[in-house]
Amino acid sequence: MGVMPLFQAREVAKAQNLDLVEVAATSVPPVCRLLDFGKYKYEQAKKEREARKSQKIVLLREVRIRPKIGDHDFEAKARVAKKLLDAGDKLKVTVMFRGREMSHPDIARKLLKRMADTLKETAYIERNPLFEGNRMHIIMTPGVAPKPAAPKPVDKEKVKEEVKKT
Repeated sequence: MGVMPLFQAREVAKAQNLDLVEVAATSVPPVCRLLDFGKYKYEQAKKEREARKSQKIVLLREVRIRPKIGDHDFEAKARVAKKLLDAGDKLKVTVMFRGREMSHPDIARKLLKRMADTLKETAYIERNPLFEGNRMHIIMTPGVAPKPAAPKPVDKEKVKEEVKKT
């Protein structure tokens, strides 16, 4: 509608039964729009709700095992872990130690490797075995492991120039 004084813009908004909303306060002169502000806020809230519906909240779920776990118990834990990964959650597999078990971290590494091998079709290891206190854990993410980036081809001319400079 062009540049007009504030009182005139208010009168135009009142005549059309709309609100006068300031869009860009820092510009000279300030920019305003005529719109139904209640309807605008409703549409914004509706868009946010739709955006939230399409989002997936990824949780970090945990499966705990002990170094002296039996084969059947291990398989049961692996089935639980597969269900959690299929649901789209990240998984933390923890081996808990007590007493003298702490002197055998190699047993925990074997168990974690075995769990990773069992779940390799469902997930990949995001974080390698990490020892914290009396626990060792890995973090697995659902999906297929991302492939490492291919190395860039070396430009022999640039290498020659760099060698000459030094």
